Amino acid sequence: MGDQDRSSRSEELLDLLLDALIERQRLRAAQTPPAQTRGAEAGKPPARPRPEVRAAPAAPAAPAAEAAAASAPREPRPLPAPRPSIGMDSLLRRMLIGLLLAVVLINIPVAAHGVSLARLLPDSAALVVRDGLVLKGSDDRIYMLQDEQLRWISSLEAFEHLGLDWEDVHVVEDAFLERFETGRPIDVLLKCDGSPHIYLLQDGAKRWIRDIETFEAQGYVWEDVLFTSCVELRRLPDGEPIPSDAWPVPQP
Repeated sequence: MGDQDRSSRSEELLDLLLDALIERQRLRAAQTPPAQTRGAEAGKPPARPRPEVRAAPAAPAAPAAEAAAASAPREPRPLPAPRPSIGMDSLLRRMLIGLLLAVVLINIPVAAHGVSLARLLPDSAALVVRDGLVLKGSDDRIYMLQDEQLRWISSLEAFEHLGLDWEDVHVVEDAFLERFETGRPIDVLLKCDGSPHIYLLQDGAKRWIRDIETFEAQGYVWEDVLFTSCVELRRLPDGEPIPSDAWPVPQP
């Protein structure tokens, strides 16, 4: 009886051990993925995932191919389209011609006495008021400013005896002339040492002034008298005396 009990107990233990192994195997099989389970069931190791296959980079061109490409003749590049010309040379020539024409036109004498357009331009704003300034308004009279008075230069002879030139004349507005008082005219009074007579030089002729009273009545002063030779005075033709009824005209 004792041997049979031990034998039955051993069998029971073996059965329990076998049942435990089977249960453990079942649990392990439930936790394993199907592919691995099939591999395990077939007695093979589980399949590993295949690596992703990527395209290999293109191999660099062979040296021979590069040399052939370099030696091949290149097509000529097209020339750039010509830009439209702005005519700079022609423009500069036209500007230079226009400037020259303007200079010529400005300096052409246009007044009765040859005063150029450059002198006719109103420039009173730029003038420095001083004695000896020669001015002209809208009429033909030319004045010299002396002691803040306008003195009319009565003749071309007086103008030339003063050593003036037409370039000295400044054409201004009449309003500018009205700022000054009118003084006595500037005449050329001639006398020679060998004669007591005084003459007014006007229009190329000598006009005898009859006496001192007439001389002063005309507003003349002794400082206005210029001395010359009697021979030069005799060469001048006789003009109308002052006063006009003071005939005959004596010679120096």
